[in-house]
Amino acid sequence: PPRPAGMGDVPEPCPQAPLAVLSKVELRVSCKHLLDRDTLNKSDPCVLLLMQSQGQWMEVDRSEVIKSNLNPVFAKIFTVDYYFEEVQKLRFEVYDSHGQAGVGTHDDDFLGGMECTVGQIVAQKRVTKPLFLKYGKFAGKSTITIISEEISGNNGYVELAFRAKKLDDKDLFSKSDPFLEIYRIDDDRSEQLVYRTEVVKNNLSPIWEPFKVSLNSLCSCEEKRKLRCVVWDYDSRGKHDFIGEFFTTFEEMQKAMGENKVQWDCMNPKYKIKKRNYKNSGVVVLLDLKIHRVYSFLDYIMGGCQIHFTVAIDFTASNGDPRNSCSLHYINPYQPNEYLKALVAVGEICQDYDSDKKFSALGFGARIPPKYEVSHDFAINFNPDNDECEGIQGVVESYQSCLPKIQLYGPTNVAPIISKVARVAADEERTKEASQYFILLILTDGVVTDMADTREAIVRASYLPMSIIIVGVGNADFTDMQILDGDDGVLRSPKGEPVLRDIVQFVPFREFKNVSGAATRSCL
Repeated sequence: PPRPAGMGDVPEPCPQAPLAVLSKVELRVSCKHLLDRDTLNKSDPCVLLLMQSQGQWMEVDRSEVIKSNLNPVFAKIFTVDYYFEEVQKLRFEVYDSHGQAGVGTHDDDFLGGMECTVGQIVAQKRVTKPLFLKYGKFAGKSTITIISEEISGNNGYVELAFRAKKLDDKDLFSKSDPFLEIYRIDDDRSEQLVYRTEVVKNNLSPIWEPFKVSLNSLCSCEEKRKLRCVVWDYDSRGKHDFIGEFFTTFEEMQKAMGENKVQWDCMNPKYKIKKRNYKNSGVVVLLDLKIHRVYSFLDYIMGGCQIHFTVAIDFTASNGDPRNSCSLHYINPYQPNEYLKALVAVGEICQDYDSDKKFSALGFGARIPPKYEVSHDFAINFNPDNDECEGIQGVVESYQSCLPKIQLYGPTNVAPIISKVARVAADEERTKEASQYFILLILTDGVVTDMADTREAIVRASYLPMSIIIVGVGNADFTDMQILDGDDGVLRSPKGEPVLRDIVQFVPFREFKNVSGAATRSCL
């Protein structure tokens, strides 16, 4: 995720600090000679990707199910963060899926597994290993191949919408069931599957659902790189019939932007040789192409954006009564409480990147005057028209003034504040100048009540010039925060939509409060 970093500082070692991501890596998976677990048909394989976290295997993602195929090439592209200083253990498990029942985890459904590290795959670029069953037993001659590719800085994506017209009919008693595959042709002439569409049943002029792919996956961000597109007639036993193919480039596809359309003859080379009057096996049309650029934190800063910081403080009752010395909000005349320590430690680092040194300061989870109704996004200076404070010292003073006037309450709803900052960021982006980048610093004691809404808000915010730093205060269970951070897998909305970019960084303050400013800076 975008993290401000100190210019010229030499970071000191940071206890259990999140390491800087060297890059993101895309992994493509294929298998050969899988075991056949089905009596009447071949296995329907699916791959699960697991990553070891704190000694436990956690599922990160899974591929699609490929019907009736012992040599599957999966269209799913797994994306993982690559921390070059850390041994990141991966496990790939292949299962035989059972229709509506989904992927089972019974021994009967297990087709084999393989363990390796992200570093090994990145170093070798292509790894082929045997699959093993339980107790180290070989899964016959089964192998799994992982191909890795580091994502370059230009990590935009493209949205494509294809249809076909008058395809050849390959079926006797009905029409073809066509699907489209797109392959990228690499410098060594090998082909990498970029995308496989859904099957449109019984239709010689199918319209496939629009889809998104990264520019890196599609063409390695090289517009002139050759692409091979193949149309097949789907067969439930895995023996798909070849209808035709065509070659193109991303440069040529871009002619489909706006009202224009691009079309290609779908050719079957055998028919071209055999049939004198052969014209084509149908036509494939690119109806629409949209390019979406994804900008990183550094892109915004290098482009001259000003940083705008918002601090959000958790005033829920779980923090404890401020009059009690056990409270994280304890009003102590002699030394700062845990929230103030976190605010000053992290805020002073953030302050370096804010040109006007003005912070919006908000609170959530408290009953506030005059009516003492619960608010999840109130200005701690009680001025809704101008919630900004002068520097971190101004935030500290507003916090100290606000605390005796409010009643700590609940629940711990984080989504309203994320959405509030996101609305400002969206308004800024609509000006087309995009002159500001927004960073939301959330100080909280841990357990989030509106987890589903918070995930949805983060996914929406990931499309905007915005990042979120969550600082965990106290000794509570921060599992929710680690989920939001997304380091153990891609954060998704409740509907399954992934974040466009990783915008959340979680820091448990208890691990960093006794280290120096430079070390804390390197962890954000």
